[in-house]
Amino acid sequence: MHRLTVVLASTRPGRTGPVIADWFLDQARGHPDFEAQLVDLAEIGLPLLDEPEHPIQRRYRHEHTRRWSAIVDASDAFVLVTPEYNYGIPAALKNAVDYLYWEWAHKPVGFVSYGMASAGQHAVAMLRQVLTPLRMTPVTPTVAIPLRDLVDEQGALHPKDWMGSAAEGMLAELAGHAPALAGLREAGRAADAAAG
Repeated sequence: MHRLTVVLASTRPGRTGPVIADWFLDQARGHPDFEAQLVDLAEIGLPLLDEPEHPIQRRYRHEHTRRWSAIVDASDAFVLVTPEYNYGIPAALKNAVDYLYWEWAHKPVGFVSYGMASAGQHAVAMLRQVLTPLRMTPVTPTVAIPLRDLVDEQGALHPKDWMGSAAEGMLAELAGHAPALAGLREAGRAADAAAG
């Protein structure tokens, strides 16, 4: 079984993200290949990148970085639950990504986005560009949630059948990639140990 970390990317007060992340977490916990956990960046509370050394060195000075590193390092796959802010990703998510380097490598990542007209798809396009150089593997199926149609004035999510189908497709791709990429990570660790 693989560890899937669902990252709630918005830290804004009054955010819609928690109801969407909770819905997706229920979908993920029903998948036989994954042990799913939710990580909320608002609770992680990373300050604006404050490590003096490049993350490629993995010489972290701060406890908050070591905690975040341990979470990401122990994960086999990710799903990022993200809004779209001004055609891009939340600053808190970019900050969290930039704290680390090796911990992201050779891991598959999926996206649950939400927003108005584009349902967050501009943010997903940006994330694909940001994550690929870290040697992550973004999967093609996504869940893109139009807020006007599916979240009411009280903030409740009213999921449609297509959302469950989209989530199932994404989880299937993540489950297919996770074991192959785990092999790449193991090969890299073995090479590092032999070199050291």
